[in-house]
Amino acid sequence: MEKFPLKGTSNLTISSAATNHPLSADHTSYQSVASKTGKGSPSSIGSERITTSLTTAPGVPVYEADEDGMIDITPGNGGLTNPNYPYTYAANGGRQEGVGAPSASGGNGGGPNAGAAAAGGASAGNGGDGGGISSPTHTRFGRDFHHSDHEGISFAGMTDTSDDIPGIGQYDDFHTIDWQRDIARDRMRHRYIVKKRQDSFWDLLKGAHDAWSGWVCVLLVGLFTGCVAGVIDIGASWMTDLKFGICPQAFWLNREQCCWSSNETSFDSGNCSQWYAWSEIFTSSREGFGAYVISYFFYIMWAMLFALLAASLVRMFAPYACGSGIPEIKTILSGFIIRSYLGKWTLIIKSVGIMLSVSAGLSLGKEGPMVHIASCIGNILSYLFPKYGRNEAKKREILSAAAAAGVSVAFGAPIGGVLFSLEEVSYYFPLKTLWRSFFCALIAAFILRSINPFGNEHSVLFYVEYNKPWIFFELVPFIGLGIIGGFIATFFIKANLWWCRFRKYSKLGQYPVTEVLIVTFITAVIAYPNPYTRMNTSELIYLLFSQCGISNQDPLCDYNRNFTDVNSAIEIAAAGPGVHKAVWLLILALAMKLVMTIFTFGMKVPCGLFIPSLALGAITGRVVGIGMEQLAYNYPKIWIFSGECSTGDDCITPGLYAMVGAAAVLGGVTRMTVSLVVIMFELTGGVRYIVPLMAAAMASKWVGDALGRQGIYDAHIALNGYPFLDSKDEFQHTTLAADVMQPKRNETLAVITQDSMTVDDIETLLKETEHNGYPVVVSKENQYLVGFVLRRDLNLALANARRIIDGITGQSLVIFTSAQPVQNLGPSPLKLKKILDMAPITVTDQTPMETVVDMFRKLGLRQTLVTHNGRLLGVITKKDVLRHVKQMDNEDPNTVLFN
Repeated sequence: MEKFPLKGTSNLTISSAATNHPLSADHTSYQSVASKTGKGSPSSIGSERITTSLTTAPGVPVYEADEDGMIDITPGNGGLTNPNYPYTYAANGGRQEGVGAPSASGGNGGGPNAGAAAAGGASAGNGGDGGGISSPTHTRFGRDFHHSDHEGISFAGMTDTSDDIPGIGQYDDFHTIDWQRDIARDRMRHRYIVKKRQDSFWDLLKGAHDAWSGWVCVLLVGLFTGCVAGVIDIGASWMTDLKFGICPQAFWLNREQCCWSSNETSFDSGNCSQWYAWSEIFTSSREGFGAYVISYFFYIMWAMLFALLAASLVRMFAPYACGSGIPEIKTILSGFIIRSYLGKWTLIIKSVGIMLSVSAGLSLGKEGPMVHIASCIGNILSYLFPKYGRNEAKKREILSAAAAAGVSVAFGAPIGGVLFSLEEVSYYFPLKTLWRSFFCALIAAFILRSINPFGNEHSVLFYVEYNKPWIFFELVPFIGLGIIGGFIATFFIKANLWWCRFRKYSKLGQYPVTEVLIVTFITAVIAYPNPYTRMNTSELIYLLFSQCGISNQDPLCDYNRNFTDVNSAIEIAAAGPGVHKAVWLLILALAMKLVMTIFTFGMKVPCGLFIPSLALGAITGRVVGIGMEQLAYNYPKIWIFSGECSTGDDCITPGLYAMVGAAAVLGGVTRMTVSLVVIMFELTGGVRYIVPLMAAAMASKWVGDALGRQGIYDAHIALNGYPFLDSKDEFQHTTLAADVMQPKRNETLAVITQDSMTVDDIETLLKETEHNGYPVVVSKENQYLVGFVLRRDLNLALANARRIIDGITGQSLVIFTSAQPVQNLGPSPLKLKKILDMAPITVTDQTPMETVVDMFRKLGLRQTLVTHNGRLLGVITKKDVLRHVKQMDNEDPNTVLFN
């Protein structure tokens, strides 16, 4: 059975939840548990870690407690006909609410402490169902709707979403969700809404709202994501230019915007008379040793200031805002709960921090964190729509769409964003989510285009215009670039993992701000002397992608060309001294960026990996492209060029090699294929070069997979110990369920019998064990499986029963059957059949683990019971599966985080 470490502050106790809950004054039974547990009784729920459920048993009425439901074990109907809102009226005229009852804010009244413990009074003596209500039909997720409206209590998820009690269906921190339970809850809720549509015009409107709420939610996510991305792009651009100078007339303008007002036709290195470098302000000169030193000093000073601000904000306000966020987003979308990771503080600090980090000149990008920022927006906005905010499985549909919008605004690539969400991030991606992701990415890209932070007519980051076809033989260097990219990516992943592991297990991890400042200082000192590392990484990539033309003054385009006829094609020419110098500077920039990115990625500031990876690949590709171009110039007649270079035209495009190299390294680092190619051609506008990009991406992935199994995100998931079952991995071992189940053979299994244990026995079991739930069997001697009951449900049911049912003592029998107990002189029995899951997922002890792993992946299970000829043998939890997979792969099984 699975055990979870107790966390001191991450969960509310029942009493604190009751104090803070908006409905606490209105729920008699809720208050009763709060007051009971507050006295420190043995059944105090606040002292136990209440874990979440695999399934909610049929007819379980639930009250919110500790972000989950509370079980009212003996509700009455009170004569009302709506099955989803059974109330019982107390003697003082107050009201006790059943599952799905309207909240106090909904206008239904009920003053403080309204209601009394009338529910269950009729059944206190005989353990009956209360109020003469017939038992509901027991299915796995509650009764069906075709039964009489007078028939008992419904499952919590079946209620009208607008009137649900907040928090139902929520989970504790660092737990996995139960996909089956949540999807079934939503299906029940949907059936109820469809059935009610014919009742009134208001119900028809509610049904229409429910149908459109998903589209409205992703529309809002797209709008907000586009706006936030525009603000981040503009802010990062302004702060990056602040390191070099200022616009005195309007300090809020960056260098490009400052120069728009100038009438000059050409700018020296992007400068104009309106823009003042820091050296000009202090020495009235842009040239000379003194000017260079002052510029160098201000570059380092601003970089240190921005990095200090970013690291301090993350440490003080939102520790989860550091890093890329994509490994955690993948884990969350697989069904893991990490509280506050997608909260408002994380959103604010990540947005501000990524502007500061990029402006500091660190070797990182803002594109990866945009996925995290968009997911935060999706999570926050989903709470406006209870259909998604209260159902973790449904919420992940919105988060998948938000991740697509994040990539869409990061690169201006909406189709690539959808494919990225499908291929790389999402765990559960039905067709409906694909359509909504497409719509969300479209809206986000449209809003970003309207804001136009790049200041051009293109919405993509690095728009290039090539019209030259590529030669068939060039596939060879393109595949070669893919192989080189795979090697660079593998080296980066292994080195970065080594450094992150060292940081995690050494004293360095205790000084995150100091580490950030040291890395920023070293980066700034090394980067400034080299013009290719000094400039913004996005500008560098755009320069490397660009084709040399008449107006390009960079040394990279210092060819011996004759531009007398503007209308003729650019002829192939010998490289001048500027090109040779630029190639050496680019090789130095490659080494510097590779080393600094290894130490930067994973620091306690927001940092992405897309742009550094693209830069590494673009530098490699441009150098190879220049080599191929000079080969074609010096030997135009050789067979490999098929005579295409003999005309003197520019037959080799070095910028194309930079594009292919960028795709190769990024593909090797992330192991993306389809989405990467689409992002690259959307990013550059180079649709004609899909085949070279595909060839390089596949070669890079093959080399990367051969040298190391995991991409950077999967590697960081494993490093952090997140419980992630990768659906792309195959389980190739021949073990059986009996080899993995807990407890092992000849060990005792903690079980509950259906009709022979007392309240004291069960409370002792709850104290002595920390299991997530307990199988219910016929008897200790005859361990045939009856069902499965959750620890949380047991705790709440016992506390509630002791408080509101007369005659319940420690010697009361706890009964999980429908049969009437034999009348005796002892205390009244306690019937808890309603909290029993009578259809738990089971496998036999001889089931191959390959099948069990597939069940956990595809059904989203939290645990399964192991039987043999109907007799219970043990339990397999998701954590057991993860540990077993690691053991089989010769890895440390204890690195798996609790789930």
